[in-house]
Amino acid sequence: MRKPRNYDEDLKALTAKARQLKARKQSQLGELVEATSADKLTIEELAGALLSIAAITDPARREAWRKRGAAFFSGERAEQASGPRTGDNARSAAPHDQHAASPGPATGAA
Repeated sequence: MRKPRNYDEDLKALTAKARQLKARKQSQLGELVEATSADKLTIEELAGALLSIAAITDPARREAWRKRGAAFFSGERAEQASGPRTGDNARSAAPHDQHAASPGPATGAA
């Protein structure tokens, strides 16, 4: 006969794994903020920029961001990966916030 399954033990293991994955995701997001130099922004500026970005649904703009992010992770220069349009996208995403617009073109020119 088979040994009966201990559902409580399985649930505890899954809960622990979920906690571990959540902690790892939070850690990786913090590392990403530091790697992109976004840690120089105030928490309010960073939250505002992320909220603005999350609200944009234009597929072309999101694809440009995806390409720029892929270039970042592959170690390429953002200018080579996405061309000059990236700076325009960054500027139009937050036209009222000069702090959010200026890192885009400066990063691409570096």
